[in-house]
Amino acid sequence: MTTDARPPGTPQPPPPAPESERSEAPAPAPSPLAPEAPASRLRSALDLIDPGPVLPNTPIPPRSSTPPPPEIPPLPVAPPKPLLPPEPLSDEPGPLRPVPARRPGRVAAAAVCVVLGAGLLGGAAAGTWLDDDSDGPAARSNYTAARDLWHSVPVDTLFPRTIRGTGAGPGGADREWTRIAVAPDGDCADALDPLLLKVLEPVGCARMVRATYTDATATGVTTVGLVFTQAEPAAMTALANRFANEKLGDRPDLMPRTYPVKGGVAAAFGDKQRASWTVRVLTDAPVVVTAVSGFADGRAITTPQSAEQATADGASGPAAEAGLGHDAKGIADNVERGLRKKAAASPEPAP
Repeated sequence: MTTDARPPGTPQPPPPAPESERSEAPAPAPSPLAPEAPASRLRSALDLIDPGPVLPNTPIPPRSSTPPPPEIPPLPVAPPKPLLPPEPLSDEPGPLRPVPARRPGRVAAAAVCVVLGAGLLGGAAAGTWLDDDSDGPAARSNYTAARDLWHSVPVDTLFPRTIRGTGAGPGGADREWTRIAVAPDGDCADALDPLLLKVLEPVGCARMVRATYTDATATGVTTVGLVFTQAEPAAMTALANRFANEKLGDRPDLMPRTYPVKGGVAAAFGDKQRASWTVRVLTDAPVVVTAVSGFADGRAITTPQSAEQATADGASGPAAEAGLGHDAKGIADNVERGLRKKAAASPEPAP
C-alpha cells in the first residue's frame, strides 16, 4: 500500500501507461540541461549546418566539396561618383597623353594670329620684290651706260676744266684745280705699270683716258685716269674685295703712271715725282678710278704715301704736309661723282 505525500488539493497525476504504449510514444525533446548524445551521433560544431535538434537515427549528410560563397562586402558609405567619358587622345607618335578639349575662342584667336603673321611676312617679301624690280633694271642700265662714256660724252664732262673742292684741302680748306692737259685715249699698257696691269687683268682693260691738273698755286700736279673695263658686276665686286682685303691700294708698287705735259708746270712730272696716289675699283660701274700727285718742281720722292695715309689725322711727310694726298683724293672724288651722274642720266643703249 502506497501512501501519497502530496498535500491535499494537489491534482493527481495520471496513472502510468502500460509498457507497450511507453515504447511507442515519441521521446520528448531533450532539455537544454539534458546529458549529451552518444559520440556516434555528434557532429563537430564546424560541420553543423542546421542548428536545429538532431533527431535520433537521422543520417548525417556528407559535407559538400563546394567552397562556401565569398562574403559580400559592406555597402559604401557614399555612392561612387559617376564615370566620366574618356578624354580624346593625341594622335602624335610616342606615348599617348590626354589632349584637352579645344575651345572655339582660342582656336579662332590662333587662326587670326596665323593670318596676320602670314600677311606681314608676305607684305615684307612683296616689298622686297618690288624694290628689287624697281632698282634692279635702273642699276643694270646705269652699269651698261657707264661702259661707253669714254667716247660718248664730251671730254669736258669727264674732266671738267676747273674742279672746285669745298673743304677738300688740309684742315677742311677749300681747294681748286685747273686742267692743263688731256691725254689721248688708249690702252692700259702705256698708262699703267706692268704689276698694276696684271692685278687689273681679271676685269680686262677696254680703254683708258687721263687728264692732268694743277692747284691754284701751281706747286702741285695731279694726273687722274679712268680705266673702262670689260667686266660684269660680279668680277668688279671680286676685284674690289681683293683690293680691300689685301690692302692693295696702299702698295707703292701699284701706283698709276703720270701724264707729263711738255712746256708747262707738269713737264717734269714723271715716275720718280709720284708722291701720293689712289686706286678705286667701282662696283656700280665697270670703271677703275686712278689719281697720282707730285710736286711741280720735279723733286723726287723716296717715301710716297697713299692718299688714305697722307690724309689721315697726324700724318707727316712731304706728301701729307704739302696736301698732295688731298689733291689726289679730291680730284678723284669729283671725277667719280661726275661719272656716276652722267651714267644715271644717259639713255639706255639700244640692244
